[in-house]
Amino acid sequence: MTEMLSYDFMQRALLAAVLVGITAPAVGIYLVQRRQALMGDGMGHVAMTGVGLGFIFQTSPVWMAVLVCVLGAVTMELVRSRGNQRGDIALAMLFYGGMACGKLLVSMSAQAGAGSLESYLWGSILTVAPADLATIAVLGAVVIAVTVGLRRQLFAICQDEDFARVTGVPVRTLNLLLAVMAAVTVTVAMRVVGLLLVSALMVVPVVAAQQLTRSFAATQAASIALGVVVSLAGVTGSYQLDVPSGPAIVLLAIAVFAVFSLIAAPLARRRHRRPGAADRGPQVCDVLLPGQAPGRTPGRIPGQAPVRTPGQTPGQVPGKTSSDATTPEQGAGLAQ
Repeated sequence: MTEMLSYDFMQRALLAAVLVGITAPAVGIYLVQRRQALMGDGMGHVAMTGVGLGFIFQTSPVWMAVLVCVLGAVTMELVRSRGNQRGDIALAMLFYGGMACGKLLVSMSAQAGAGSLESYLWGSILTVAPADLATIAVLGAVVIAVTVGLRRQLFAICQDEDFARVTGVPVRTLNLLLAVMAAVTVTVAMRVVGLLLVSALMVVPVVAAQQLTRSFAATQAASIALGVVVSLAGVTGSYQLDVPSGPAIVLLAIAVFAVFSLIAAPLARRRHRRPGAADRGPQVCDVLLPGQAPGRTPGRIPGQAPVRTPGQTPGQVPGKTSSDATTPEQGAGLAQ
């Protein structure tokens, strides 16, 4: 270990692994909540065009990939929000076109070589330069600031967009912002795990953490911790065994998911046997919705029946007497 840390390139590799291990699950948890686990994979295909343009114009492939991937993410979100039946076809054209265009541009560039595109497809963390590390740090800081600072709003739009829109949350703006952050994460992680495997680092630590956690905040913290651990372990193992770091990181993450899945069932049975566990029920959400004051009862989940206290009549608001309940006539006046 001491010998490994004595090399400058390994120090940069470990720092990059930590940054990507934090950033990827921080965005991936929202994609998993929205059932868009493969969105990162599609963005990786689009980012290949940016890498090819970077080779053609002899500029930084990372920053060019950021620009192209952000444009692709905005296009994907606009297609998804319209709910068009031909949206899947349009996205497929975008993904495959991005991959084909990237390969074509790289082959036409003067920098094309045997490993020029290979390092971006599968990752080449040992070749991370100081400029690449600075780029990863800046972009990673932006992603963390958005995903953690806007956690309540992003959680609201991932659970129920209609409910979030009613509460005054700017749904379309946040959807576009989340898509842009996912695109930035893809380009940040491509030097560590590669464009073809970046989606795994965004998803696998999240679903592994979900096996043992019972709340959104705990899942987010556990998935980030897992991302850092598997990234550091993968880089260290790749150095010791002389294997690519990207596949090593992803396989370690999948192994952790398998282990957590095995112990999740006995742990769930143990929780169920605790006295009063059936009365408390699982903690579905510990994130306050936008506009909700701390200390109040969390908002009711759409589709869930309201909880009434003993003696409360149907339709009566909890905490109010029958005289405070809104009559149909008063409700009509409020709606007007």
